[in-house]
Amino acid sequence: MYSFKNDYSEGAHERILKILSSTSLEQNIAYGEDIHSNKAKEYIKQLIQRKDLDIHFMVGGTQTNLVAISSFLRPHQCVISAETGHINVHETGAIEATGHKVVVAPGKEGKLTPEAIQAVLDKHGDEHMVQPKMVYISNSTELGTIYTKAELVALSKICRRNNLLLYLDGARLASALTAQTNDLEMKDIGELVDAFYIGATKNGALLGEALVICNDNLKEDFRYLLKQKGAMLAKGFVVGIQFEALFQDNLYFELGAHANRMANQLAVVIKDYGYKFYAEQCTNQIFVIFPNDIVDKLSRKFSFEIQDKLDEENTLIRLVTSWATSQESVDAFCNYLKNIKDIY
Repeated sequence: MYSFKNDYSEGAHERILKILSSTSLEQNIAYGEDIHSNKAKEYIKQLIQRKDLDIHFMVGGTQTNLVAISSFLRPHQCVISAETGHINVHETGAIEATGHKVVVAPGKEGKLTPEAIQAVLDKHGDEHMVQPKMVYISNSTELGTIYTKAELVALSKICRRNNLLLYLDGARLASALTAQTNDLEMKDIGELVDAFYIGATKNGALLGEALVICNDNLKEDFRYLLKQKGAMLAKGFVVGIQFEALFQDNLYFELGAHANRMANQLAVVIKDYGYKFYAEQCTNQIFVIFPNDIVDKLSRKFSFEIQDKLDEENTLIRLVTSWATSQESVDAFCNYLKNIKDIY
């Protein structure tokens, strides 16, 4: 059984395991203040081309979103998200549990627009409603699409014009930045958003995300909040070492590019056979509409997520490739789909 279910089924890339093994008996300073974490932070700052960033390593995406959003907002403030946004759909009400409402707006293939944000602002005009203070976006989005530089600039402008914070979820940022149609660089993100995180759990690490705080007004006392919310690891160096391995050379982007290549190969074959995509495929997530009988046959040999039963005859599924997806598994899927198609 080949799995295209997600991009965090495997352990870690061998170069990460090697550095973890070689440093295992070192005695490091605790709580993320060790030499490896500091090196990783310097690599990231060099990439973003800013020295004034605060960087904090955490375990996972939901934890990072929860800590960041609840720390940056005051009690009466809310965050705006596309209806498909991870904080709205897949985090078990984590943000709401901190006392902050997630206000949803319609997205276009998973992406927020300035018009959608403005519509929320127009409806929240006084102190009898929660106050919009943050805009949450994901890149790549939960539908596998990406923001162009022009789109991110437009979002940044409306946020700054309305005194809103712009926060970017980068769980799959490596895939977004190595997509063939991408025109964003890490430097652009550092200039246009107030905070974002660089995801590694889904890009070759055992675990770990790096929260990058760009706005000086959000930096004060953040380590206190990190500790209070249970996100400060005693063995923080375990995450720092992995980011050191990912960013001391081009590994982070190599792994994202590999996941995209594998997905692109799947998408080409699927498109050639005439099947429709729910959203434009450009990263490692593919959303395909298949007839129910095709889905049934594919599920006998491959695992994947069933997203929705669109009607009595068709089902929307999600295929995800990863940094570790083999050419063998991609070829197996393509050949199996061909055999099914030839029968029909």
